[in-house]
Amino acid sequence: MRRAGPDALLVEVADAAGAGALYAWLRGLREAGGLPPVTEIVPAARTVLLDGVGDGRALTALLAGWRPSAAAGPGGPLLDVPTVYDGADLGEVAALWGVSPEAAVRIHSEPEYHVAFCGFAPGFGYLTGLADRYAVPRRATPRTSVPAGSVALAGPYTGVYPRSSPGGWQLLGRTGLLLWDTGREPAALLAPGVRVRFTPVREPAPQTAPRTAPRTAQEHG
Repeated sequence: MRRAGPDALLVEVADAAGAGALYAWLRGLREAGGLPPVTEIVPAARTVLLDGVGDGRALTALLAGWRPSAAAGPGGPLLDVPTVYDGADLGEVAALWGVSPEAAVRIHSEPEYHVAFCGFAPGFGYLTGLADRYAVPRRATPRTSVPAGSVALAGPYTGVYPRSSPGGWQLLGRTGLLLWDTGREPAALLAPGVRVRFTPVREPAPQTAPRTAPRTAQEHG
């Protein structure tokens, strides 16, 4: 744990699972009124940043007592992502896994995922939940343009491209959900703590969003 500017603390952990557990614990404490004042709680792959710290000593003492086995906070909202599994790299991913494309779809759609952290582009969430043995490498040559709504894999993470952009992740399929919309509150459907299920469908609906977008403590600062 170290300072990151005059009013922030950066907590380093062993891995993404530890960062997710710490973030959930802090979020639970905050919702229960047991967390010293902070403006933002921002998880990353192996860190959690607490910004706008009002009482550094109290927060430092609290964090010193945290252990990875500590009870997590309440689960985040569940977002269903209807997905057409027809991605350009589905066959290649299936071959890496040693299964048929149909079995690869079952493998990917069975787990419940959660958004560990966000980055790369506004609204892009890094989702964990797939077993480690299914991690796949990024493409050797990134694509110059990946369509919005593309469901993809890279390393241990699943992601959904919120808008068209270059990218080197392996494309499994596509969804019609509108993941990023600045005219909506919140703009991003995928925020840290949100739980995600991928539901195989034959055709996606037009670019849409759920009637009630998931909200987390992160979005309220």
